[in-house]
Amino acid sequence: MRDGTDVVHERASLTNKFAGKSPGPPSNRENVTGIGGFFFRAKSSGVDDWYEKHLGVRKAGKEYDDGSWWQDEGPTVFAPEYDDAQVGGQEHSWRINFRVKDLDAMVAQLRAAGLSVKVDAEKYPNGRFAHLRDPDGNSIELWEAAGADLVRQRKEIE
Repeated sequence: MRDGTDVVHERASLTNKFAGKSPGPPSNRENVTGIGGFFFRAKSSGVDDWYEKHLGVRKAGKEYDDGSWWQDEGPTVFAPEYDDAQVGGQEHSWRINFRVKDLDAMVAQLRAAGLSVKVDAEKYPNGRFAHLRDPDGNSIELWEAAGADLVRQRKEIE
């Protein structure tokens, strides 16, 4: 069993390993800074209530002054899927991945609410994953980050 000092040393090691500049687009052009919204067609009414109740994603307000859901800063993967199974079959065209701090606690909470959640048995270098579906059958992936994605590079691009 690992103690707290092991985790501190592991994070320090990862911070040192990934402290350099992130490869990416040239710094002399404008780039997007993150995901500002995710919009999808819903078949069932109340899907936004389901996301708010079970995953804590605040639903969109009725007025502009109501504000939006604020997510924690962290890594985001933006990638096309070429395998229909990854998005839940041909009738679905997207899959969303939500970061979680404690996958086991989140899975226990969802299962206690009567939801079916499948936890991947494999532990990947970038973390652990679990899968569930929303009321419309859309694929949701939960991700507890590890490795390079656990450590945020804080060095400014020069």
